[in-house]
Amino acid sequence: MPRVAPVWDGARRAIKDFDLLKILESELNHELSSTRYHGVKTGTFGEFMLEWDSANSVDVVLRKKCSSGEEVAVSALLGHNFQGSGSLPREALLKICIKKPSLSSILLFDCVASNRGSGEVAFDIQKVNCLPSSSFLGSLIYTGPAFSVLNPCLQDELRSYLVTRGIEENFTNSLLRHLHKEEQDQYMSWLQKLKDLMIDTRDAHGVE
Repeated sequence: MPRVAPVWDGARRAIKDFDLLKILESELNHELSSTRYHGVKTGTFGEFMLEWDSANSVDVVLRKKCSSGEEVAVSALLGHNFQGSGSLPREALLKICIKKPSLSSILLFDCVASNRGSGEVAFDIQKVNCLPSSSFLGSLIYTGPAFSVLNPCLQDELRSYLVTRGIEENFTNSLLRHLHKEEQDQYMSWLQKLKDLMIDTRDAHGVE
């Protein structure tokens, strides 16, 4: 009799593990059969080169050098807000750094991009700041007013400033697709690892 309770507890755990494994398999099969990103081309960003794009990281870094000698670097990751539509529901958070060849100072843009549907991308500049050097990135210093309160003419010129350096609709659309596709791949990899763990646990305990 003393062994009945432990055996019963073990059987209940095995049943719960089996249910979890079935759910994981169902979710993985659903994602594999999804056509959301089938045929989606990623990794093409005009003159920008993909400098950092790890399968284990949520961010990407792109860089280009203009004929003028200017360097443009873009760091981007998906945000938590669902502002987009269709297969690209989440917004992307971008930090765009522009450095002149003869200066140590950096012009930093904090931006948000989201999909409006039908291939249209909403691109909003939130902040613009001039840093003395790259060592000030992330420092708690004055970052200027919100972009929305700037003179409308100044806002337009700053938007044009980014467009002439390659930060335009095709670029942001490609970036949104790349980030969503990468997150999908990472999610499927995570599901597969959980499934493999459950199978290994089941096999170690001799459960069929």
